[in-house]
Amino acid sequence: MTLVFASANKNKIREINALIPQNISVIGIEDIGIAEEIPEPGATIKENSLLKAAYVSDFLKAKNEAMPVFADDSGLEVEALNNAPGVYSARYAGIPKSDAANNTKLLEALSAQTSRNARFVTVITLMIGSNIHYFEGEVKGVIAHEAKGSNGFGYDPLFIPDGYTNTFAELNPDIKNAISHRAQAVKKLVAFLKTIQ
Repeated sequence: MTLVFASANKNKIREINALIPQNISVIGIEDIGIAEEIPEPGATIKENSLLKAAYVSDFLKAKNEAMPVFADDSGLEVEALNNAPGVYSARYAGIPKSDAANNTKLLEALSAQTSRNARFVTVITLMIGSNIHYFEGEVKGVIAHEAKGSNGFGYDPLFIPDGYTNTFAELNPDIKNAISHRAQAVKKLVAFLKTIQ
C-alpha cells in the first residue's frame, strides 16, 4: 500500500517512515507534483489536518489518480499562554517560518511565567475515497528555560516530556519516536491500516 503524506517536510516524512511498517510506502507531496505550500487557514489543528488532506486528495482526483492520503497537523499548546501558539505553532514568530525565531518568541513570552506546562498535539486525517478517519495523539510536558539538543525540529529543543529530564531534541530519536504526540497518532493510523489491508 502506498500512502501520500500531505507534507513536503523532510523531517516529518523521515519521522513517519520510521514509524510505518515496511509493507506500507509513504511518499510526500513533491513526489506527486505539488510544489506549492498547502494552505492552512483552519481555526483548529483538526481542521487544518482535514484541509491539507482534502487539498491533496482533490489534486489527485483532478489527475484521475486515486490514492489514500493522510495529513497531520500538530501544535504546541502552552498553558500559561492560553494554549498558544496552538494552531499557529509553525508561524508563531511570523513569516517566513523559522524554528529558531519561534523558539525565541516562546521563551520571551514565558519569561515572566512560573508555570511552564505544555502539551504537543497531533491530529492525523486519513482520506480513502470518500471515507475520512481521524487519529489523535498528545504528549504532556514542560517548556525548558533554554534551547537544548540538536535532534528533532520545531519546538523540540524546548519541550521536556513528562517523565524525562531532557528535551525532545536531546533524546535519542528512537525514544522520541516511541513517546511523541505524532508517534501516538501514527500508531493509531497503522493499527487502522492493518484492519483494511
